[in-house]
Amino acid sequence: MSNNSTEREQWGSRIGLILAVAGNAVGLGNFLRFPVQAAQNGGGAFMIPYFIFFLVLGIPLMWIEWGIGRHGGKFNHGSAPGMFDVIWKNNLAKYFGALGLFISLIIMIYYTYIESWTLGYSFFSITKKYFGLGDFTAMKTFLYSYQGREVSDYFSSINWAYIFMVITFVLNFWILYRGISKGIEKLAKIAMPLLFLFAIIIAIRVATLGTPDPTHPENSVSAGFGFIWNPDFAALSDPKIWLAAAGQIFFTLSVGMGTIHAYASYLKPKDDIALSGLTTAATNEFAEVVLGGSIAIPIAVAFFGVSVTTQMALGGAFDLGFASMPLVFERIPYGEIFGFLWFLLLFFAGITSSVAMGQPVVAFLEDEFGMSRKKAVGSLAILVFASVQLVVFFLKYGFLDEMDYWAGTFGLVVFALIETILFMWVFGSEKAWHEMNEGGDIKIPKVFYFIMKYVTPLVLLIVMLWWLINDAIPILLLKNAVKDNIPYIWGARIFMVFIYILIILLVKQAWKRKEV
Repeated sequence: MSNNSTEREQWGSRIGLILAVAGNAVGLGNFLRFPVQAAQNGGGAFMIPYFIFFLVLGIPLMWIEWGIGRHGGKFNHGSAPGMFDVIWKNNLAKYFGALGLFISLIIMIYYTYIESWTLGYSFFSITKKYFGLGDFTAMKTFLYSYQGREVSDYFSSINWAYIFMVITFVLNFWILYRGISKGIEKLAKIAMPLLFLFAIIIAIRVATLGTPDPTHPENSVSAGFGFIWNPDFAALSDPKIWLAAAGQIFFTLSVGMGTIHAYASYLKPKDDIALSGLTTAATNEFAEVVLGGSIAIPIAVAFFGVSVTTQMALGGAFDLGFASMPLVFERIPYGEIFGFLWFLLLFFAGITSSVAMGQPVVAFLEDEFGMSRKKAVGSLAILVFASVQLVVFFLKYGFLDEMDYWAGTFGLVVFALIETILFMWVFGSEKAWHEMNEGGDIKIPKVFYFIMKYVTPLVLLIVMLWWLINDAIPILLLKNAVKDNIPYIWGARIFMVFIYILIILLVKQAWKRKEV
């Protein structure tokens, strides 16, 4: 039997809730993926579609997920299967909701490992382990051998990476075990202020670097800001720029994965969601646009120039964050301290997101199977620890990349489209609008009623179809896959199918118990 309402936890304070949901949104993508996407997609011109999609996708989906979550919480549901079952009285509803559990679980499995790299590098910074590596190639070798993708003089095995993965894993599940108020909320109240403090310190240090090498006046912080912010308006004619901007909104706000629903389910029926949802979205944007856009790219241009930074950015977020930034820290006074702060703020950004990914599954086991918190967290921990081994040892074969695309990219859009249609059309736009505004400290502007009902689902459908045709089908057919990686890619797919079937069976069993 499901727990009754008196047994469900609640947030200890409103600021704790806002910080927790903001922590869920503020992740590695704010400081690593965002500057790379902006640099690769027209600089300042990228921000035009970015803010358009923030208004028609990001904020509406944030309110929709808060609304679905709080409404589901009234019926003692803390995960998408139960919430969808409440808003659509159809046998299929709970199985659509199962997709939310699948997405958050898969992302947590590989995100935990990525997150552990930031903890490892904070240690390597303060101990100066990577200091003395003079070029980008050497730093990439250091990174790849740490990850187990290569063997080098720096790391002969994956032992270091595995140790930090275990530490990160233990911290995540200890916080989840502590619960909503004593675990997740307390983490957010500590980690989020420190994250912003560290980011501001580093951003100020970047801004004061000026021109590090007077013999190369073209390499300066101002040139770095110009590289990322000066608009190339011609790029706006390229649909890929618009799709990249839409994709970044999903990454940055953590919508489409069921985590916001879970957090909102622990609200009281009359608690505000209108202002709280807007506040968390604004907090995330400050972290991403103001702070994330002021660190990695400007500092790289100041030391290496635009052309080299462009090549670094083309290598992706990990090369920029874990290879180019350490090169900078080597070259500035007290670089070991700034490196420590940089990677520690990334760790805080990561762990506040990863615990959010675990909460929907824990809530599902608690609410639908009546498990204790201890048993629910323990069950999830066993599954995640067993699964992360595949990511750790098969990383170099594209195992993580395959999981990230289907669950962490394409799956987000599919789930967001489903939840928007169910809430605004099946449940009913008038009832949904009332739910989102009930108890609100502000009234959501009426224009968003029409955006959420018509514009948001239409844009989601276009994005999903575009990605399906241009990316999903070629990836599914392995058109650009490395031949040696194909068996492992199929292994990742089989693993994900297994996880989804497991979730479907659990959902089915949970509803059988209700019938009894």
